[in-house]
Amino acid sequence: MEIMQVTGSLVCTERVAGIGHMHLRLLRNNKGKQMVAVDPVGARPGNWVFTASGSAARFACPDPATITDLTIGGIIDHWCPDG
Repeated sequence: MEIMQVTGSLVCTERVAGIGHMHLRLLRNNKGKQMVAVDPVGARPGNWVFTASGSAARFACPDPATITDLTIGGIIDHWCPDG
């Protein structure tokens, strides 16, 4: 798991069936790398979240058949990234 910040959302009206209607969020990790994750929890821009990656990402979705390698597992209520 990794802590990342939500920086935005993606709207993709055309997608493969395996993603279903999952929301897609843009995330930035602590090194500034931008990634895309499916979001079953309803995160918003600015939220700090923890993620599941790899095959665990599928099992973090309501339907483990979802095609993803990065899923938001939860929204962090209190987080101070500078310690």
